[in-house]
Amino acid sequence: MKWKKFRIKTAVSAEDIIISTLYDIGLEGAQIEDKVPLTALEKEQMFVDILPEGPEDDGVAYLSFFVEEDEDGGLLLNGETVTEGEILAQVKRELDGLRPFCDIGEGSIAVDETEDIDWINNWKQYFHQFTIDDLLVIPSWETVKPEDGGKRILHIDPGTAFGTGMHETTQLCIRQLKKYITPQTQLLDVGTGSGILSIVSLMYGAKHAVGTDLDPCAVDAVEDNRNNNGISPEQFELIIGNIITEEWVQEQVGEGKYDIVVANILADVLVPLTPVVVSRMKPGGVYITSGIIDDKEETVVEAVKAAGLTVEEVTYQGEWVSVTARKG
Repeated sequence: MKWKKFRIKTAVSAEDIIISTLYDIGLEGAQIEDKVPLTALEKEQMFVDILPEGPEDDGVAYLSFFVEEDEDGGLLLNGETVTEGEILAQVKRELDGLRPFCDIGEGSIAVDETEDIDWINNWKQYFHQFTIDDLLVIPSWETVKPEDGGKRILHIDPGTAFGTGMHETTQLCIRQLKKYITPQTQLLDVGTGSGILSIVSLMYGAKHAVGTDLDPCAVDAVEDNRNNNGISPEQFELIIGNIITEEWVQEQVGEGKYDIVVANILADVLVPLTPVVVSRMKPGGVYITSGIIDDKEETVVEAVKAAGLTVEEVTYQGEWVSVTARKG
């Protein structure tokens, strides 16, 4: 399948209005390229601790729209076949109509033809099964190799919003969870994302898991991964909300209920999170954290101690750190 890419050079301030305007003529699914820094909320919802420094925002944005090309070279727009020239004329007309009302920047339009790519499945070549000790993480399009027959198997496909277990921080958490899980374990998984840590905990014998996350996308991700691994909603419950700031989330999670709390989140989020989750833990409960880049280790250790917990262990993988502590 081939696609024509219409790439508009514009201003950051005009991104939304141009996308909305061109949506009305049938151009959907805009790809946005700009140098706008991430917001605090966007950073909070990512599991990396330090992001690379990006270039300074220059106010310029590029919006790309992809239109399917048929075998005869025609372009399919709104169910009809049109020419490249017709689309260019429409886009130019819409941009010219916006100019008197807002700064759209240069407003130039470039057209490229993409390679013949299977957009739905091409990315699968980059994700293959891998192991975390005795755990095999495998996507749906691969089969278990004979030599891995004795391993526990986590079925997971990469999604657009969350990770797959490949990241060092997730692996650090999994290794710590395995040390402390018992058949009676009640688990709280803060920032559950795709639900990997909760699902793996249940696979290793935990009794019940509750996950919280800020991102509504977690609902579908968790449901898919529960279904793929034979986990029922009764075993693994999900709450969408902020456990740090929203009292209703804290009330729904409950107090003094959890044998293990795991949080694979930014170090800067772990600091305010820690005193909140301490009251959720049973006496003797274990707190497992990761998502910590190595130079933030002391920040998290100090936060854990300030909340009245005793550090049990600090483990490392690459430049990432996991801090495990216990409630007295």
